[in-house]
Amino acid sequence: MPSTQTFQPSSPPTLPLSVPRKSSPYTPLSPPAPLRRPTISPPQPGSSVTSSAVPSLTSGSYASSATGDESSTGGASGVDLVELLNDRLSNAVNPLPVDRSLARQAQTSGELNAKHRELLELQALAQRRLKSTRANFADGMKAAKEVKRDLEWTQKRVSTLKTKAEKKYPTAYRSANQRYPSSVDG
Repeated sequence: MPSTQTFQPSSPPTLPLSVPRKSSPYTPLSPPAPLRRPTISPPQPGSSVTSSAVPSLTSGSYASSATGDESSTGGASGVDLVELLNDRLSNAVNPLPVDRSLARQAQTSGELNAKHRELLELQALAQRRLKSTRANFADGMKAAKEVKRDLEWTQKRVSTLKTKAEKKYPTAYRSANQRYPSSVDG
């Protein structure tokens, strides 16, 4: 059979507590007064929670207890100030409108993102169309310059043939010019 040992704590050694004191030129301060927890009366039934439901510490609506050792329950009235304030603040905030506004914000954000993507697609389409339009315009300008060059060459060729015909056949040219006057000669 195994032996069981019980542990018995020994009492701490006692030391002499007499400590010699030095004389000080300063007068000792009086010890601070014990802290007192302010208490308020419990909320009245049917009272509505407003912004003035939390009284300030200087408003005088707090009653301090005459006893020096108060428990965490708040003294004579039995109401804990922190618990009361916590309850009032939790009742003051209605989470339903906040939830609704968050949902609406998420919905609006999604709509804005969709519109932003749509705008980016339209912008890309417009840039592609602008690029193709510029290419078509450049091709049209090139074709117009070629046509102008061909017309100038043709005009020179017609003028050269006209002067040759006028010199080679002067009588026939005059009679044809009287019958069919040229708009260029004017």
